[in-house]
Amino acid sequence: MSLNPTTQKQTLKWLPIAFILLQSTLYGFGDPISKAAYEVVPLYSLLSARYTIAFLFLMVIFGRRVVRGLKTCSIKDWLLPSLCISCAYIATNIAIVLTTATATAFLRSLSTVMTPLLALVIYRKRFNPKHIPILIFVVVGLYLLCGRGGLTGFGLGEVFGLISALLMAGSLVFGEKALDKVDPVTLTTVQTAMSVILTTLCAFVLEGGVHLETAGTVEWLIIVYLAILCTVAGYLLQNAALRSISSRMVALVQCTGPVMTAFFSFLILGERLNLAGLMGAGILLACVVAETLMSDEDSPTE
Repeated sequence: MSLNPTTQKQTLKWLPIAFILLQSTLYGFGDPISKAAYEVVPLYSLLSARYTIAFLFLMVIFGRRVVRGLKTCSIKDWLLPSLCISCAYIATNIAIVLTTATATAFLRSLSTVMTPLLALVIYRKRFNPKHIPILIFVVVGLYLLCGRGGLTGFGLGEVFGLISALLMAGSLVFGEKALDKVDPVTLTTVQTAMSVILTTLCAFVLEGGVHLETAGTVEWLIIVYLAILCTVAGYLLQNAALRSISSRMVALVQCTGPVMTAFFSFLILGERLNLAGLMGAGILLACVVAETLMSDEDSPTE
């Protein structure tokens, strides 16, 4: 039995939201296991292996499609979103090494606030003022969830967390524009290739090469998970969502990421949430639902 037009429209409206919720779950599990792996394998060496595996996987599955996609666009169409997302996740992983996984997730999710501001500055893209209260509640929710009543300190790890948030906002804003000319699979593959180049370069400059000799079975399983599920699936889910909803909306739904990170960090690393943290998680989920139900998501004033 086919769906009626109204039901089909509602289903299509929630599908990209589901993509980002799945991405947040994948990243939420990936954050704490990454921190565990970095205790054994050098940072940039692990990242180089992760992105190389992801790139080879994409080329094996979608190689011909990617080549065709690149022929229909120019370098300027994909360069900025590729640089932004590559550098964002490098900064994120540096932050994970230097501070807690939950603090990193909190700071990274501040891209929610930075994304509409960046879109306003770069593309003069306005948004309805009625979204402002939700953005305020998002910051409150993130603070309660991961700040636990206040950050215990602000060091180099937190600086990289903020840098990752700004770069993530850039990847969403520039990515939304790029997807007018580049299909999601091609953009995902190019972004992954850029990550391979940057992380391998960092490995040779800062670590004297790619060193994976300390990686055991557990570490390799983590690398494969990060490569296939966090990189390939995560990038694809984000780019697919950006074709249907705005970069601001994607950034907002990605605020569920700290909820997932906090949950998995509790299971894996023993990081616990107090009552304030649980309240923050509830506020974030309520904000996502409220924003999705707003009627002017695709309005020109957004």
